[in-house]
Order: sequence, then C-alpha cells, then structure tokens
Amino acid sequence: MAAAKDLVYKGHPLRRKDNIIYFGSMADKYIIMLQILETRKVEDLDVATKVSVQLQYTDPNIRARDRVVKKSEKSSLYAAMDVASVWLDRALAQK
Repeated sequence: MAAAKDLVYKGHPLRRKDNIIYFGSMADKYIIMLQILETRKVEDLDVATKVSVQLQYTDPNIRARDRVVKKSEKSSLYAAMDVASVWLDRALAQK
C-alpha cells in the first residue's frame, strides 16, 4: 500500500534524509542529490543558504565518485530545485 503523503515536485518523487534531498526515481538512469551545506535562522525556521546540486547516475555498479555527471552550488533551495528540475528532465529525455 503506497503512502498517501509521498512528495512529488514537477512529476518526480522527493525523498529526504537529514540534510540530503533525493529528487527523482532510482528506477531511472539519473537522479538528483541536493545537499544542504549551510543554513541560517529566520525567526524559528532554518533556511538553506548554500545547497549543492549533483546530477548522478543510479547504476550501482559505478563507483560513487564516478556517478556524478554535473554539479553546482546555489544560494537557496528554490534556486537549487529549479536547476535540478531542468537537469533531470533534460538527462532523462536523452536516448
């Protein structure tokens, strides 16, 4: 039975573990890993101020270091998700 509260952004699933967000499906050839590197307090919330974005292969036979296809750093989670969405859509559209 699927969970009723699965998060999806622009048609791709989101999973979070601590300060790492995975965007995409492990069943696809590529996935995006977003790592929150720095945060600051805004009232009582932690807001990301530095986010690492990596487009990676999902193939488990490739060494972790060799899985990274593209990488970048952004100054907000919004900017990181925007880039991640474009990168993932373009990578999955390639044949």
